[in-house]
Amino acid sequence: MQETIRQEIKEMKLGEKIRGLRQEQRLTLQALADTTGLSKPLLSQIENDQVTPPIATLLKIAKGLKVGIHYFFEEAGEKQKFVLTRGEALGGSQRRPGKDSIQGYMYKPLAPGFRQKKVEPFMVEFEVRGWDDSLFYSHEGVEFLYILDGQLEFHYADEVMTLFPGDSIYYESSEPHGYISVGESRARAVAVLYTKG
Repeated sequence: MQETIRQEIKEMKLGEKIRGLRQEQRLTLQALADTTGLSKPLLSQIENDQVTPPIATLLKIAKGLKVGIHYFFEEAGEKQKFVLTRGEALGGSQRRPGKDSIQGYMYKPLAPGFRQKKVEPFMVEFEVRGWDDSLFYSHEGVEFLYILDGQLEFHYADEVMTLFPGDSIYYESSEPHGYISVGESRARAVAVLYTKG
């Protein structure tokens, strides 16, 4: 299972795209670290596909490189009018592979390859674990979550809500937010992220 996740992470080529764009812009790792507020060692791990960045971190990198988050999930070539993603292709990529997967969720883009998206849709699977304030994130934009399976405990600033299959929530991402699965199985949701990019 872990090896499958690692393979899927490599196929996304996030690190390669980040490094390529950084070098194209003639930025050093330190310069990108200064721009994004992320550490140079973390950026190096991301570029070498040792760590898959959470969405909030990927947004910081995109902003530092002056591209929209969609840049990392699109393919070069002529403009497409649609992209079809079959259900069997929705394996998932863990935020942080291996023993570092303490951040609580896995994500898989639902429209990879489509260029210049206004929104970025993901399939997200959340770990069953106890809540910890280190799971809070905040970033620019708005998000929409639609719960497919399981029970999701959603933390938003000082509020805590339990979401069930069929529930949805739309929220400002600039507020601290985080999530964990509660119950016996992992919650799954479709998440849609919008940033001005």
